[in-house]
Amino acid sequence: MNQEDGLFMKRFSLIVLGLVAFTIVMILIAHYMHGQLIPTSNPVRDQMKLARIEPPTGVYTSAEAAARNAVAQKPQAAFAGALDPVQIYNNVCAACHTSGAAGAPMLQTQQWTERLAKGNEALYASATNGIGIMPAKGGRSDLSDEQVKVTVDWMLDQLD
Repeated sequence: MNQEDGLFMKRFSLIVLGLVAFTIVMILIAHYMHGQLIPTSNPVRDQMKLARIEPPTGVYTSAEAAARNAVAQKPQAAFAGALDPVQIYNNVCAACHTSGAAGAPMLQTQQWTERLAKGNEALYASATNGIGIMPAKGGRSDLSDEQVKVTVDWMLDQLD
């Protein structure tokens, strides 16, 4: 039985040695093949990487970078600041005010009589700050107060 154990150990050692040698050869082949890869640039991935590593608190290395960041963070006015009430109404207000959704008054005089009695300033304040379930500025916080005012005036002119 001693000879059988010795023979087993010899064969087992050869198998283990063969597996170790095979592993080393595979590692060397993988390392060689990886070195043959041609690196490619992916601009989208590069932009995403820069966005991930950008400091969240706005650390600046120069006055130019600070100025560039200030311009980038400047709030943009809705509809490029246009004072076209038809455009604003159609894109912001019409969804509720044409259907009466959530109790929004449609452009019919009888639905506005109580509101008109409060005066235009109260209507401007309601439209700007929100009232009931209507959000401030119809949910478009990027609208200026002037845009809201001209749109309210236009809506009042449309009452039948």
